[in-house]
Amino acid sequence: MTKESISSARRALRVLKALKGHTITGVSNKELVEGLGESEVNICRALKELEAEGLAAKLDNGRWSHSVAMLRIATAHTTHMANLQDRMTEINRRVAVGAAG
Repeated sequence: MTKESISSARRALRVLKALKGHTITGVSNKELVEGLGESEVNICRALKELEAEGLAAKLDNGRWSHSVAMLRIATAHTTHMANLQDRMTEINRRVAVGAAG
């Protein structure tokens, strides 16, 4: 990977993180430019790459947010963690019952 592609990847990831908390209302290009200290051209490129990968979406109001696919990733993580917590709770229950006997 070239230095330029690493820089572009990092920029896109920074933009993806900056979209956090703006799923419904979105974030404008200008807000991203100002918040990340990047040029408008670089922000536009990063958003287009994220959109092409299905991770960002342009809203009807012209602002940007995480895509439905990105939200599915977050939901899958939450579900996975809940399942793991349920499993750990069950194991702890079994250990506690065994310790009592």
